[in-house]
Amino acid sequence: MSTPEFLIRPTAADDWREIRELRLEMIRDTPTAYTETLETAVSHGEAEWRMRAQRGASGNGIAIAAIAESGRWIGTMAGFVPDPETGAILVGVYVAPDFRGIKMGLTDALLNTVEDWARKEGDQLTLQVHEDNIRAQKAYVRRGFMATGHTVAYNLDPSKKELEMTKTL
Repeated sequence: MSTPEFLIRPTAADDWREIRELRLEMIRDTPTAYTETLETAVSHGEAEWRMRAQRGASGNGIAIAAIAESGRWIGTMAGFVPDPETGAILVGVYVAPDFRGIKMGLTDALLNTVEDWARKEGDQLTLQVHEDNIRAQKAYVRRGFMATGHTVAYNLDPSKKELEMTKTL
């Protein structure tokens, strides 16, 4: 089996339509992995989507997309630094179901790009993952992330928790 080819690049304001469609796909696929509901995401106007898309060109963070040879947007990840003490945080992680898995290499390629950016920001990358998202937790552990034991309430359902994981870069 051959590995599909894909391009990974920063997002830009003109990508807003693709960013919107990918975000809606993300939420439909794994609703508990994100901090907004489908209803909220659908309600955003063009200005909000342009702002989100522009993050890929911002100086204080990174937003990248993976695009298949066909032009289909198949994955995304982002990172930002809320403050120097916290350091780099990984957010907005998604890989389309038919592009998941080690053999595909897409998750690793996206994460390598974010980790390269994060190294310029410090020596650690932090993320939060929903307690029920075992698939994502396993993928992060495979990539060297470890649970810190710190949890926060999941904003859309405070009876659930998000687990903090970190990786030394």
